[in-house]
Amino acid sequence: MTNTVDFYKFHGAGNDFVMIDNRRPQADFTVEQVARLCSRRFGIGADGLILLQHPMQPDVDFSMRYFNSDGREASLCGNGSRCVVAFANFLKIIDKKCRFSAFDGIHSGEITDFHDDTWDVSISMNEVTHLTNYDDGIFLDTGSPHFVVFVEDANAVDVFNEGRRLRHDVRFPEGSNIDFCSPDGSRIFMRTYERGVEDETWACGTGVTATALAWAQQRHFADGDYELPIRMRGGNFKVAFKMANCRFSSIYLKGPATIAFKGQVVL
Repeated sequence: MTNTVDFYKFHGAGNDFVMIDNRRPQADFTVEQVARLCSRRFGIGADGLILLQHPMQPDVDFSMRYFNSDGREASLCGNGSRCVVAFANFLKIIDKKCRFSAFDGIHSGEITDFHDDTWDVSISMNEVTHLTNYDDGIFLDTGSPHFVVFVEDANAVDVFNEGRRLRHDVRFPEGSNIDFCSPDGSRIFMRTYERGVEDETWACGTGVTATALAWAQQRHFADGDYELPIRMRGGNFKVAFKMANCRFSSIYLKGPATIAFKGQVVL
């Protein structure tokens, strides 16, 4: 028996997602179904799939479940979280501000502008209290694990092969996303190899956040409040944070979320 599912396609600076309003459950969404929906040859095509669902607790507006393009439910997706805030506004669930639950707990979201089918969205990220320094980079968890590598020119890096090698490094038993970053004038330029997608993605919200914090530690920033601009292949972001005694708090990921199209698909 076939089942027709309504979906929307959103992207956060090229990091694209199949978005489904699942407040009234439309399907079970097995690993195989999610992988097929995300397939760029046999499905809709996306870096991941997000279900917007009824809140799991009384003090939030909605909850989200995120699946990587391999079909497996995954940890926090920063860009996906920004896109689901825009999606909730599109569905008229929220106005400008909200609270939502995700894999790693409760986050706040705020829409600061809307233009040309694009929302400017800021979301809160959890505090980061532990960064591990290695000779070749810094490892930290911003809702998803990231290994940040500092290079002279991120444009020149073979992200697919070098990222795939490091993604399975023995230092990361459960695997890690890999970020390569370099100076870009007054900004940081970075590229990410994303686990679960198993390829370079045009943008990565948790990776942008991880890179900003690792950059501050690697460059020995003094304690204080900062907002770092970061460019990825898909677009521009800002990460605001407070740094004190190598602990990072009041972290906010800011960037665009755009609706591309909507449709129906048969599972």
